[in-house]
Amino acid sequence: MEVLPWILLGAAVLTAALLGVKIHLMRRAAEEIARGFADRLTTDTNTLIDISTRDRAMRSLASRINRELRRLRSQRRRYQQGDLELKAAVTNISHDLRTPLTAICGYLELLEQEDKSPQAAEYLAIISGRTELLRHLTEELFRYCVVLSDSSGMAAEELSLNSALEASLAAFYADLTARGIQPVVCMPEEHIIRRLDRAALSRVFSNLLSNAVKYSDGDLEVELTPEGRITFANRCRSLTGLEAEKLFDRFYTVEAARKSTGLGLSIARALAERMGGELTAALKEQRLVLTAYFPE
Repeated sequence: MEVLPWILLGAAVLTAALLGVKIHLMRRAAEEIARGFADRLTTDTNTLIDISTRDRAMRSLASRINRELRRLRSQRRRYQQGDLELKAAVTNISHDLRTPLTAICGYLELLEQEDKSPQAAEYLAIISGRTELLRHLTEELFRYCVVLSDSSGMAAEELSLNSALEASLAAFYADLTARGIQPVVCMPEEHIIRRLDRAALSRVFSNLLSNAVKYSDGDLEVELTPEGRITFANRCRSLTGLEAEKLFDRFYTVEAARKSTGLGLSIARALAERMGGELTAALKEQRLVLTAYFPE
């Protein structure tokens, strides 16, 4: 009779040990599934999740996740292919529009040299303005598609952020002063050197300054920090916080795209990210602050 309790105790200990091993194996399998799933979401690979355990339930779970991964990969391929085809189509259409628009602009210039009545001159001025706007929008759309579809690397070189920023400000000085904007510029005396693409960096600065010319309430502060952070801040009382967050969205404009496709800041962000930097927007006390950051 005294042996029975020991047998029961031994059986309980053995059962607990087996359950502990089972739980450990299932926990390890769950961790393997979690790591494998996270890895396959972040990397472009065709391998599926594999686990070391022989537990039927866990292997069934891994099998179901693998089926969903196959479906997700298939949908991703279709999306990527469709996105490439759309970009190529828009690029081709934009390119095809440039030739007839150039011809139209040329004939309009010839018409302006001819004798015409005041009313005809007024109509011609309207047509010329609309044609020039259409040409500008087509060029902007073409540049945007080219930037996104260009998979080649940047021509990185060591350059001074100070010098690049000064050159962009000088190029826009006439446009800024025409709007009554006297920019306040603050940058360190030592040159901030980064390995970046010169043309792409110039495009980023130009697009940011162009945005200031369009939407500033009459001021502009530009600051370059030793860490490689460039801020463009101006008053913009008509802007809301939600609109500031959408400034980098494709085709979004504050004023219903009357004179822009809303692609300028999208192009700037795409170029900044391609060079390893980032571009952000924030509204602080009715001041729009656009920040370009290029870490060392």
